Amino acid sequence: MPRPAPWWRSAVIYQVYIRSFADGDGDGVGDIAGLRARLSHLKSLGVDAIWINPWYRSPMADHGYDVADFRDIDPLFGTLSDAERLIEEAHAHGIRVIPDIVPNHTSDQHAWFRAALAAGPGSPERERYVFRPGRGPDGAQPPNDWVSCFGGPAWTRLPDGDWYLHLFAPQQPDLNWQHPEVRTEFESILRFWFARGVDGFRIDVAHGLVKHPELPDLPPRAEPAVAG
Repeated sequence: MPRPAPWWRSAVIYQVYIRSFADGDGDGVGDIAGLRARLSHLKSLGVDAIWINPWYRSPMADHGYDVADFRDIDPLFGTLSDAERLIEEAHAHGIRVIPDIVPNHTSDQHAWFRAALAAGPGSPERERYVFRPGRGPDGAQPPNDWVSCFGGPAWTRLPDGDWYLHLFAPQQPDLNWQHPEVRTEFESILRFWFARGVDGFRIDVAHGLVKHPELPDLPPRAEPAVAG
């Protein structure tokens, strides 16, 4: 007998960008309180699950995708207790909760990156991220020719000479997923939220987690053919 398909294969999943969804405290910014107040409306629409864009503590350099603390809620949206109540109330309505998780990078304000900056070149703290020396006789050129998704080089140089990789904004340093501490940390983060009742995660930038270990230049683009 065939196994039943996972619930999410046929579910109606409603994406919630909290900042603009519903304002529960009247400060002009959407929040968890506003989302909680509208769960019955979402249920009436036939929603099976809500996918919540990043609600973690963040300086908001990239609208919350620059996470400073994966185990806390940004005060702009509420508190961890508010999130726990939302999960409980959503389940009471028969609605599952799927937060975003952002494993490719952290905020430059994350405790790990601050420690990496303080520790200096060659330190164990920097091994959690993608730091490299520059090219050229004085190391003034980026380690490769990669370009940020937001435009410009995907590398930023520090005053101590090291460069760090950021596939997005400079405030979003890429983590090194070859490092065991990174993997262990994210397993712990997932357990933290599963213990609070979430039903799964939407993984942001999953395709960017694994980089070529030698970080080679991009292959040259083929010039388009011109009809004669």
